[in-house]
Amino acid sequence: MLRQMKFLFYSGINMIYDLSPITLTFKLAFITTAILLLIGIPLAYWIAFTRRKIKYFVETLVSMPLILPPTVLGFYLLVFFSPRHGLGKFLESVFDIRVVFSFTGLVIGSVIFSLPFMVNSIKSGFQNLPSSLSEASYTLGKSRFQTLCQVLLPNMKPSLLTGIVMSFAHTIGEFGVVLMIGGNIPGQTRLASIAIYGEVEALNYAAANFYSLVLISISFIVLFMLYISNKRVSQVY
Repeated sequence: MLRQMKFLFYSGINMIYDLSPITLTFKLAFITTAILLLIGIPLAYWIAFTRRKIKYFVETLVSMPLILPPTVLGFYLLVFFSPRHGLGKFLESVFDIRVVFSFTGLVIGSVIFSLPFMVNSIKSGFQNLPSSLSEASYTLGKSRFQTLCQVLLPNMKPSLLTGIVMSFAHTIGEFGVVLMIGGNIPGQTRLASIAIYGEVEALNYAAANFYSLVLISISFIVLFMLYISNKRVSQVY
């Protein structure tokens, strides 16, 4: 009975508003955050501990999306992955992979645009750990990889959680980059932020309000849970 009521409830909402932009947005956010976590940990570790001067160049590139207009980044991604130029032409002709105006393009743009939120959070966590932790681990015969997984990461849970949540929330709110490289294709690249813009242009304020309220609610809940979780972790440590 309860399942039937839920089905009727969501079916009723879907009849009034198209829920695909919401589901597509969260699908993108989950995939992007997972990729960023895999990329962010080794990259942040290298930036935090390497003594090579090139790290300042890499760190600058990673942080550029923080100050770069999203449309600029989106434009160059659009040109770079265009089927008429460079890598985009190669991917489509050899592997039959089209990046622009596809969900794949959304993922690539989102990963690049949200990269500093993951990397900078984790890098700060590494830098705030006392060096004695690593030294003690090496003294006990642990390798660098074992030290990273068994010693460092478990002691910087707040930084990891902050990077995950901020990357997830930032991906949800993206507009300029995803619009440039993904366009506004219903069911494929039409995210909630793009849907809001489209509904406002169409003077459909009720639908724009619905999408906006969903994003506001989810963003508030995610950030609230982040602060509560970090508070609990800090009390434990």
